[in-house]
Amino acid sequence: MTATDARTARPTGRPRPLPPLPTQAERVAELLRESLIDGVYPPGQRLSEERLCEEFGVSRNTLREAFRLLVRERLLVHQMHRGVFVGLPTSEDVCDLFKARRTLELPALRGAVDPGPDAVRLVGSAVDEGEAARERRDWWRMGTANMRFHQAVAELAGSARVNEFMSQVLAETRLVFHVMDAPREFHAPYLDWNRRIHTLLASGDPAGAAEELEAYLAASERQLLTAMEERA
Repeated sequence: MTATDARTARPTGRPRPLPPLPTQAERVAELLRESLIDGVYPPGQRLSEERLCEEFGVSRNTLREAFRLLVRERLLVHQMHRGVFVGLPTSEDVCDLFKARRTLELPALRGAVDPGPDAVRLVGSAVDEGEAARERRDWWRMGTANMRFHQAVAELAGSARVNEFMSQVLAETRLVFHVMDAPREFHAPYLDWNRRIHTLLASGDPAGAAEELEAYLAASERQLLTAMEERA
């Protein structure tokens, strides 16, 4: 399987089960958001209404409402008479995304003075997943594990709203990494950092873990902005 195959693989056959959210449109939007975090859809790709309606087992009206929700989140773009496309982030978007990530992740980590064992285990599981992918040289799935690591860090806040906001931010962040199309270069350097953060958290030092994460985010932002400027 090639890297492209790995990041575009989607379930086929029976419709995908929808998550338990208030409306069908919200449930479809959540599945699409998860697919963006997993790197299934590259920036600029046109989304097929016919295929997605079949995949989710919903009507076109429901799918279009899900699209509208994700357009408001800047994950999708509607182009008149052309259809709906995955968003293409800019350098300004990168700066704003990292500002949002600092606002969500750092307080969640600093406040994790007495986190539940399941919450800490979730952070560690994402690191384990990333290390296993690195061992297999599966760079794209290593990137997906990195996204799950940051989602787990945000979940330390114990807030459903923080989880929701973080999911939106990570989906847009994954689009940035997709533009770079170099998952090894943009994720491998941070995997050992993820392990240090988890070790500090598990040992009862959330402040130390937050310091590591703050330096990590600064380094990642600089790397992405430099790369985007060079591409431009």
